[in-house]
Amino acid sequence: MSDLSFAEVSARLQARWPEHKISPTLDRVRRLVELLGDPQKTYPVIHLTGTNGKTSTARMIDSLLQEAGLRTGRFTSPHLESVRERITLNGEPIDEQRFVEVYTEIEPYVNVVDSENENPLSFFEVMTGMAFAAFADAPVDVAVVEVGLGGTWDSTNVADGTVSVITPVAVDHAHILGADPVTIAQDKAGIIKPGGTAVISQQSLEVFEVLLRRAAEVGAQVAREGLEFGVTARSVAVGGQLVSFKGLGGEYEDVFLPLHGEYQAHNAATALAAVEALLGSGAQTEDRITNDLVQAGFAEVTSPGRMEVVRTSPTVIVDAAHNPHGAEATAATVTEAFAFQPLIGVLGCMKDKDVYGLLEAYEPIMETVVCTRNSFAERSMPAEELGEIAAEIFGEDRVLVRPKLIDAIDDAIRLAEENALAMGTGGVLITGSVITAGEARSLLVRKDRSQQSQEQSGNRR
Repeated sequence: MSDLSFAEVSARLQARWPEHKISPTLDRVRRLVELLGDPQKTYPVIHLTGTNGKTSTARMIDSLLQEAGLRTGRFTSPHLESVRERITLNGEPIDEQRFVEVYTEIEPYVNVVDSENENPLSFFEVMTGMAFAAFADAPVDVAVVEVGLGGTWDSTNVADGTVSVITPVAVDHAHILGADPVTIAQDKAGIIKPGGTAVISQQSLEVFEVLLRRAAEVGAQVAREGLEFGVTARSVAVGGQLVSFKGLGGEYEDVFLPLHGEYQAHNAATALAAVEALLGSGAQTEDRITNDLVQAGFAEVTSPGRMEVVRTSPTVIVDAAHNPHGAEATAATVTEAFAFQPLIGVLGCMKDKDVYGLLEAYEPIMETVVCTRNSFAERSMPAEELGEIAAEIFGEDRVLVRPKLIDAIDDAIRLAEENALAMGTGGVLITGSVITAGEARSLLVRKDRSQQSQEQSGNRR
């Protein structure tokens, strides 16, 4: 039993080199897992990279695997509200006590690696070691592991994925990964390993060529969306959509997916193909992965912070889109699934992102944008600076600046309510970064819970 508290462990982790700064080496993390007995080699791994859709796809894979009767571990990043979300066992975040225990168990080995190197292990490297150790101890049947950044030099790449998943590649983290999709794809292709299977979502032709070249070099099999698997039909439904899939092992008809957006249907197709690739294709898959299993597995999927409705009357949605590619998908989803009149946006962005591209994606669907700032002071763009950029794109009369997120949310809800009286049903979309989405989610869910508690207390009186 550790004497450390969860807060103390969190503080020690946060004091390390931050995860958005990387050095192109796996030496430190490879040494750490070596000292831990290479826990990542004790279970098969489905490894995911890409620019957008990784976490949603990982959650779908996790749900399908559990429905197939397998015990799962899932490692994703970043988190929305608690660092424990990054490490899950059978879909549930690791509890505080076990989080502390795992850290305490690996800390002596972390200290050894720190002492051997000029630069100590980073926050993300230690978290990677914790996840691999927790999964081995559980033990899990399968680990679903999302890269933190890139692929080749990401600390998760000390694991050899039986299945490597590459979701759509676009430009993000350009100052680290490169300024064009082809350069970025070259880094992400590094997770494709010898003898494995690469499951590749829809890509540009140039990106496809990079990924296929890597697969050929290492002798990996390839499953491509649009050829070996894909979405064959979809229609909007209440609370989500109905989707039909062509899988590696068969056809799956009229599957309800409780998530909005065409991009989520494609994420689901990729997730299904990844599970089929892991469990086997052809007749073997047909015996194990039935339409009923796919129906049940996808029915349980959630994706917090991804087009998530956190309040009604007016409807408030939080979404973690933080680059133009993601913002375009979010804008298309809002248009398809909702009929907001008006839609009020709340944006809090990171200053190292393509803020112009984000705002341009949202301008056609937002009547007013409220510019704000999340709590990540080191990276977040000041609300006033964001407001100046927004004014160039939206016009000054459609832009408000509220430095505090809670004030921005309150004003956006007020505007949606007031303008909806004459125009229809108002809505609020809070977006711009994962941190903004997480903080908004925490504020709104906590507020709703507090109101419910007060109502219940009043009823008791």
